[in-house]
Amino acid sequence: MSTCLKRAFWLLFLSSASTAMAMGDDDPMLAMVRIDRLEVGVGETHTPQRLEADAWLGHDLHKLWLKAELEREGGETESAEMQLQITRAIAPYWDLKLGWKRDFQPTPQKDWLAFGAQGLAPYFFETHAEFFLGASGRASFEFDAEYELLFTQRWILSPEVEFSLNGYNDESTGQGSGLSSAELGLRLRYEIRREFAPYIGVHWEKSFGNTASYKRREGADTSDTQLVVGLRAWF
Repeated sequence: MSTCLKRAFWLLFLSSASTAMAMGDDDPMLAMVRIDRLEVGVGETHTPQRLEADAWLGHDLHKLWLKAELEREGGETESAEMQLQITRAIAPYWDLKLGWKRDFQPTPQKDWLAFGAQGLAPYFFETHAEFFLGASGRASFEFDAEYELLFTQRWILSPEVEFSLNGYNDESTGQGSGLSSAELGLRLRYEIRREFAPYIGVHWEKSFGNTASYKRREGADTSDTQLVVGLRAWF
């Protein structure tokens, strides 16, 4: 990440922190840790393990986030990333976010400036949209949306869609330009408590364009459907 991008991130962080401190006791500092997805998939040829978790610290308008995603398969880490973000509320249910992301796997490691928005779209779709800018003019975009359908106060069905686009080709990490991948998920969870909910579901993913070409060259599948079993929790 360039010096200018780092400077912009830290200026926003210091500005957010000073504003939050000035708000006093009327807006107390809160914190939360959430495991959004801790699951094992059962596919035709493999059983991947996934972890998606985040934690935040802050006030109503300003929060500092730490996010992590990890996927393992066959005893090896296929992908791993971490993000540090600052969010600022701009409207009811909507936040702008700015931060830094590091891709640890696949290698070589890469750093990105991340910016975007998150919130509740019409009809209560939980939505995340992020742009990433990296060295050598690299750019990518990720979007995901999730909806919660309550059968009862404890049984909840969650359909989800996610897709990624890249503005570059990188054979070393298997990322191609254009539409790179799409994922669809359907998970049914049972909230033993609000903070603790096991789930079962199905997960489908597919690679497109040059990303699919790189996978075929390595003898990997470009599409996969898995049954999943997992846990969702927050503290």
